[in-house]
Amino acid sequence: MAEKKKIDYPHVEILDQYIKLISTLDGIEKKGKSTPYTSLNGHMFSFLDKEGNLSLRVSQKDRDAFLKKYPEAISIQHNTIMKEYILIPESIFNKTTNVKKYFKMSLDYVSGLKPK
Repeated sequence: MAEKKKIDYPHVEILDQYIKLISTLDGIEKKGKSTPYTSLNGHMFSFLDKEGNLSLRVSQKDRDAFLKKYPEAISIQHNTIMKEYILIPESIFNKTTNVKKYFKMSLDYVSGLKPK
């Protein structure tokens, strides 16, 4: 039986930034090797895609407001629009204070969902 290859995330600097962001939230840790993500009560609420983009899960109201300000921020994975997710523009991701606000918004949203 062939051994499985260990797959690591290719965007090391982005991953480091993501881990630092996660560390600002109590009780949340990075999961996944090839697709880093966070989850709470069985609900994924953030992930880094293979291109190094951060997507966050938010309420429909917050998503609509965000997309009004950043219309290009639609998260698309495998040719499918991620209905509850926003794609965080690089200009926000690179500013810790700004991205932290949206990350907390995402955590607050999934905190209100029924545990799986």
